[in-house]
Amino acid sequence: MTPAPRTVAVGGDTPYTIHIGTGLLADGALLARHVRGRHVLLLSDSQVAPLYLAGVKAALLAARPDLLIGELVLPAGEASKTLANFGAAISALAALGATRDACVLALGGGVAGDLAGFAAACWMRGVDVVQLPTSLLAMVDSSVGGKTAVDIPEGKNLVGAFHPPRAVIADTAALRTLPPRELRAGLAEVIKYGAIGDPLFFQWLQAEHAALLAGDDTALAQAIARSCEYKADIVARDPLEKGERALLNLGHTFGHAIETEQGYGAPGNDNLNHGEAVAVGMVLAARLSARLGMSSDADTEQLRALLLRYQLPVAIPAGLAAQALLGRMRLDKKNLAGRLRLVLWRGIGHAEVVADVDEAEVLQVLAAG
Repeated sequence: MTPAPRTVAVGGDTPYTIHIGTGLLADGALLARHVRGRHVLLLSDSQVAPLYLAGVKAALLAARPDLLIGELVLPAGEASKTLANFGAAISALAALGATRDACVLALGGGVAGDLAGFAAACWMRGVDVVQLPTSLLAMVDSSVGGKTAVDIPEGKNLVGAFHPPRAVIADTAALRTLPPRELRAGLAEVIKYGAIGDPLFFQWLQAEHAALLAGDDTALAQAIARSCEYKADIVARDPLEKGERALLNLGHTFGHAIETEQGYGAPGNDNLNHGEAVAVGMVLAARLSARLGMSSDADTEQLRALLLRYQLPVAIPAGLAAQALLGRMRLDKKNLAGRLRLVLWRGIGHAEVVADVDEAEVLQVLAAG
């Protein structure tokens, strides 16, 4: 049975609604409701565009025949999240003649969402962006909260801006065309929410792993809604990551270091994708927490076992030097005064930000893999 559509309200100074349901990309009235002006830039990637771009454009024009819609399709994969492609998005907005009431529609995964959001944040000092996430990872994480960015060789997401979306429209039917590896990557971020602050959700994920891996619509809708509710609550209280929002980065400092050191590989290669890197990063954060006496080895093993149940990696890929990864971690945006500041935990559901972490302890964890 198809689950009923759900909405999650994000509060704060710039409130918006997350719509979750099946068939939403074909709902022209819903899409058009969030477009204020006449100019729309549809930004997508080479994997998602052939599946959904024409349908989204047709649905929009059926509801709003007056719209002028431009298109920009970038190569799929993290390697496309560059300053050069940010420039391409800005040029596309210029070619469209986009005015200050224009809207950028981000159709795709986290790469499209981050890049489209950053372009929207910068064009004429800020125009609307509506996130249309098509990957599970984007639905539960990157599309929510207004973080936008591109990568540079020195690190991931180092150039960007906070720019909350006008709306998030998550069509769960899009997950049916998602490769299994990408579905699992999104589930890593879902598990993160249980790990940082919701032990009951963690237990639910233990019980529902078969349904989620099989792509069950009802289980996925529930997982997406709970993840978005948790993130929405934190974002409303801390929109610019001055405090507790940093907890959402459990595993990310380690994971970003792995992604950067591997060079943001293209789809289809052996490099870890974002969700996989975060899975490894969460295990490393848990091991460091145990090493520092904050949690037990049993907590680490429980997390590791759940990630393995979801067929996710739990160890640093071969060939990555511990010292090189530590160097990447020193560039993390959470660091203060040149000292490592990491999200660690005191067991399942109890994450916290720890300042001035001893690099020697981190190096030991990295060296052990």
